[in-house]
Amino acid sequence: MRRTASPYALVLLGLGVFLLVLAPMLAWYVEPRAERTPTDVNITSVFTGRGTYFDQQELKEKSGQKLTVTRRVLGDVAAGERTGRAVWQVSQTIDNPKTRKLDDPRKSFQWTTERLVTDRKTNRPVNCCAARPRNIAGEAYLKWPFDVEKRDYSWWDSSLGATVPLHYKGRAKVHGHEGLRFSGTVPPTRAGTRQVPGVLVDRPRSGQVNAEEWYSNAGLDFIVDQRTGRILYAATGPKMVLRAPGGKTDKVTLLESDKLEFTDRTQREAVALAEDDNARLRTVGTTAPVGAVSAGGVCAAAGAVLVARGRRPKSAAGAEG
Repeated sequence: MRRTASPYALVLLGLGVFLLVLAPMLAWYVEPRAERTPTDVNITSVFTGRGTYFDQQELKEKSGQKLTVTRRVLGDVAAGERTGRAVWQVSQTIDNPKTRKLDDPRKSFQWTTERLVTDRKTNRPVNCCAARPRNIAGEAYLKWPFDVEKRDYSWWDSSLGATVPLHYKGRAKVHGHEGLRFSGTVPPTRAGTRQVPGVLVDRPRSGQVNAEEWYSNAGLDFIVDQRTGRILYAATGPKMVLRAPGGKTDKVTLLESDKLEFTDRTQREAVALAEDDNARLRTVGTTAPVGAVSAGGVCAAAGAVLVARGRRPKSAAGAEG
């Protein structure tokens, strides 16, 4: 007796095969392409702490003051889509109690801007698309690469204008979310020059002099989400001083703090973003493939059984009666 498979059995078998093919595609093709630095970022990170700064109006150092560092990162989506790179505009202000009240980056104690361009897969800086400065290097800066390894990384220090080795220090938690910790220091290093009255650096007879700027950092500390490379916690201990041209001793402390660290709000926002990113990657790389294999296996098996069994045409069934 001739038997034919029902449309339902064929659809079920086809769906099962499709899901079984989809699973490895999600895990091996889609997930790696999902691990890309985003182009549409809009993040504000705030560091606070106490320290010393040089008051230019009163021409004296003030210690024990609250210092605030505000860093805003905004993605240039159009440039990112056009070039296939991550193009981020970075604005950072350092404020003392006086300038903080003004809420204007142009009137802050220090205001710097950068245009960071990176490879979306490797996180390495790319010298294109009007990147500024053009010499940014290293493996990490505003984020670490995806799938962070337990090893040392070269981190770009914008105050130094060069990379700094950060050493792996083990695991640590930020508001319950575990990450990898990296730490390092910067010894006193000449970072540039600044024209100031000679009297400030013990050169009263020289009028204006090109004083040397020296930078150091007593403690760079980062906790990074291992899967996404997002920075969950950051702390820095910067010191910027002036020396007379060719001098060996510090004459003026422009800025110094033992620790400026992410505020609690910034930490919580960073953790929330990291958890959201992790959930998306787990869905694409684990949950969806496993679900597709399970559902695909059931559908394919059921469909195969129904196709094998088939069904009798109504005419044939009536003839037997």
